[in-house]
Amino acid sequence: MKTILITGCSSGYGLETARHFHAQGWRVIATMRTPRADLAPHSDRFRIIALDVTKPESIAAALAEAGPIDALVNNAGIGLMGALEATAMAKAREIFETNTFGVMAMTQAAIPQMRARLTGVIVNVTSSVVLAPMPLVSVYAASKWAIEGFTESLSHELGAFDVRVKLVQPGYGPSTRFAQNSDVDMAAAISEVYQAFAQPILAAFAEPAAVTTAHDVAEGVWRAVNDTSSQLRFPAGPDAAALARAG
Repeated sequence: MKTILITGCSSGYGLETARHFHAQGWRVIATMRTPRADLAPHSDRFRIIALDVTKPESIAAALAEAGPIDALVNNAGIGLMGALEATAMAKAREIFETNTFGVMAMTQAAIPQMRARLTGVIVNVTSSVVLAPMPLVSVYAASKWAIEGFTESLSHELGAFDVRVKLVQPGYGPSTRFAQNSDVDMAAAISEVYQAFAQPILAAFAEPAAVTTAHDVAEGVWRAVNDTSSQLRFPAGPDAAALARAG
């Protein structure tokens, strides 16, 4: 039986992905900063454990508790909308600590066991903003673009040890991670001078032409984890797929 560890499973993409892999017969280690037992199905193949990807000791403890894993999905992330001019650098660093350095730290900690066994797959979840950068998400986009470059380089680095590295690029899903985890004060982050510019953009976010569901992302992760080809990027959702084709 294969084991997968997924970060950021308290809701949205991570939770749906955990449930999807469980339904397919995998042993699932679903992690989140504050464990919630009510999210777990009645199964000995589904465990919920505490993990904060910004804390090395938490990463080490989670991996030790999980035991050997066949797949790691770096899904934990924080959304951020706002004009850069009005974004505190402390907030920007907070975004990078989770979205970028957290992914790097989790990956670095998981590599030794996969390299030693000459098997495994690491999937990093980014965003469709890497396909079509948008205004008012510059810091968030930068944190995800960093992971794109990191992942592509790492795929070559670990290929020598038969460890696969993949990217999943979700489209916009207002009911999932981005909206839930974007805790910025919009009135503060979009200052008065940007209001006229921001209003039509925010209106478009509120009523998107295409919506990516958590199930779309779970399916994208499933494809990436099980793919043995050289394909690196897996757009997830109708808008992400369209953007990838256009690019």
